[in-house]
Amino acid sequence: MPESRFLKKWAQPILVPAVVLVAVVVILALVAQQFQGLQDRVRHTTDVKGRLTLVYSLLQEAEAGVRGFILTQDEFYLSSLTEAERRLKPELDALTDLLSDNAVQSESLTSLRVNVDTHLVQMEALVRAARAGDQAGIVEEMRRRTGVDLIQGARTIVDAMTAEEDRLLVARRAKANLTAGVLQLLAYGTLFLVMTVAVLSLAAVARRREYLEEVEADLRAANNKLSAEMLRREKAEEQLRQVQKMEAIGQLTGGIAHDFNNMLAVIMGALNIMQRRIDRGDFNIQPFMQAAIEGAQRGGALTQRMLAFARKQVLEPRPLDANKLVSGMSDLLRRTLGEVIQTEVVLAGGLWRTHADAHQLETAILNLVVNARDAMPQGGKLTLETANAHLDDAYVAEHGDGAAAGQYVMISVTDTGAGMPPEVISRAFDPFFTTKEPGKGTGLGLSQVYGFVKQSGGHIKIYSEVGQGTTFKIYLSRYEGADDIDTVKKVDTAPVRAVPGETVLVVEDDEAVRKLAVEGLSELGYAVLQADNAVQALKLLEEHPAVVLLFTDVVMPNVNGRELADEAQRRWPSLKVLFTTGYTRNAMVHNGTLAPGVRLIGKPYTLQQLGSTVRDILDS
Repeated sequence: MPESRFLKKWAQPILVPAVVLVAVVVILALVAQQFQGLQDRVRHTTDVKGRLTLVYSLLQEAEAGVRGFILTQDEFYLSSLTEAERRLKPELDALTDLLSDNAVQSESLTSLRVNVDTHLVQMEALVRAARAGDQAGIVEEMRRRTGVDLIQGARTIVDAMTAEEDRLLVARRAKANLTAGVLQLLAYGTLFLVMTVAVLSLAAVARRREYLEEVEADLRAANNKLSAEMLRREKAEEQLRQVQKMEAIGQLTGGIAHDFNNMLAVIMGALNIMQRRIDRGDFNIQPFMQAAIEGAQRGGALTQRMLAFARKQVLEPRPLDANKLVSGMSDLLRRTLGEVIQTEVVLAGGLWRTHADAHQLETAILNLVVNARDAMPQGGKLTLETANAHLDDAYVAEHGDGAAAGQYVMISVTDTGAGMPPEVISRAFDPFFTTKEPGKGTGLGLSQVYGFVKQSGGHIKIYSEVGQGTTFKIYLSRYEGADDIDTVKKVDTAPVRAVPGETVLVVEDDEAVRKLAVEGLSELGYAVLQADNAVQALKLLEEHPAVVLLFTDVVMPNVNGRELADEAQRRWPSLKVLFTTGYTRNAMVHNGTLAPGVRLIGKPYTLQQLGSTVRDILDS
């Protein structure tokens, strides 16, 4: 049965009573409102009568008090006059407001006000004469000017006004009673209509239920057909996503494998040559040893770039002045850009401070500068600029990429190079995506910048036009904390050696890595103990109370490094801890930044880095 036919057949019997019900309810509300108004008018009449009676009573009491004072010279009797003078005017003013809509009563009230004012003036004159001391003259004057006429006049006016209010009260009560009767009839009528509509509605609901059961059956059949189609499409989409995922993984692993193969080729080749030379007694192996170290460092740098893109690197944010940081990079930028590129640095006055990892920010700026240099092979101009910025809600909604609206410190790098088309801009931050020739770039520089900025809670935006140039804008949140501006610490190039007698416990589940750590610390002069798990480490700490530093890996089976450190410091509060890991977990960091009091050195690390970090912890 079509819906329109259902409405025509079953809605009309309900519609008419429903419309009548609505009309009756509206009328009922209007009548109730009118009844409320009549009730208010009844209360108004009662209020007027009460105030009129009070006015007359105050006049009488004042007259009696004045007579008592004249006869006795006792000031006590004048209290009624004082009270009358204090209260009569407010009461008359209130009556003026209450009777403003009644011309007859307002005119009578005007006469009453004149009477009251005259009466008060006369009584004040009698009091002054009595205080003068002429008792005989006062009595004669009082007999001659008794004020009886004034009191009688006030009484006449009050009685007339009260009679008028009584007349109005009778009329208003009659009208209110009539309205109450109408309200009662309307209430009964409304109840009847409600019951009628309810009965008709129940009948309509029963009919509609039958209709809906028919529609539901049709919908169930259509839904089953649609579900089957959705399953087919989901299966096809899942297959497409799997293909895309494998393509992305293939591109990523291919790029990593290519770069690591190059680095491993350098390391393995250098080690093979060193072994052959040592076998024949030739110890001139320094160039090849340096080549192997550089290859390993390149591998570590590649890992850090991948962690940066994945937002898994450990950041040590500090309050910093971006102007000082950019100024301090001037020599490095000149060496990086060469002489064919003109450089301009524009530093904003009154620049806000920001909160970021200074080393990673330097690396991000350097990556953008290198990218700009490669976009200007024939030379050009590079502008490095700082400024205060505000990202509003509208911008964040359209371009924010997860950033919050608020105040930011902006660092921009602008070049006059070839520019980028929209399709390149959309993929610029993808890892291993590059427009450079093979061997000219890894495609990880911009992805590292993106990962650092997002991990720091910031925002990065590209503006580019083909043939005009490109601008990268980094937005880092404004910092409004204490003025402890952090500077980039310069690391000494010579490894820092141990103080005699210092013992370090190395805990690492990977045997090869553990042996290298033990050898490195021994080379620096430390006495070294080693363990491959937390249980063995705690046992060694009990047996060797002279251990001053626990050097532990974070990710270990059963009990991780963080849990081991917590238990060890609970037992030996003075024990200091240094963590190491190649992949940070939430047990160590909060949103990618080190938890308070945690010291960590990332794998791979050099002997110099290990020595400086250990020495810094032990000396702190």
